[in-house]
Amino acid sequence: MATYDLSVTVRTRYLPEQSKPDRDEYLFSYTITIKNTGEVPAQLISRRWIITDANNRTQEVAGLGVVGHQPLLKPGEQFEYSSGTPLATPQGSMHGEYFCVAEDGHRFEVKIPEFVLTLPSMLH
Repeated sequence: MATYDLSVTVRTRYLPEQSKPDRDEYLFSYTITIKNTGEVPAQLISRRWIITDANNRTQEVAGLGVVGHQPLLKPGEQFEYSSGTPLATPQGSMHGEYFCVAEDGHRFEVKIPEFVLTLPSMLH
């Protein structure tokens, strides 16, 4: 039986030049690399994010594709994109899932593990 899997890695960055801490506006960027680690070509159709700030306020964001793309990845291929999100606190987190369809019609979800968004000075 074929395996259906995409691996997800994330890099985050605080954007001080676009943030306004005096107004509780902290902007973060994240770069995601999606790699087809399965055995069948698969297309990323849509995504769903849960974004949580340090006050435990959550926001759900869902939609087609990622940054205007619905990449079709053959086994071993990868796709990288960058996006961003504002938070009302200097720390928060994101997690979610990608909804995919393999070339053979099999539908599957890929969980995006939780990652932290934080000011560099808050890590210590």
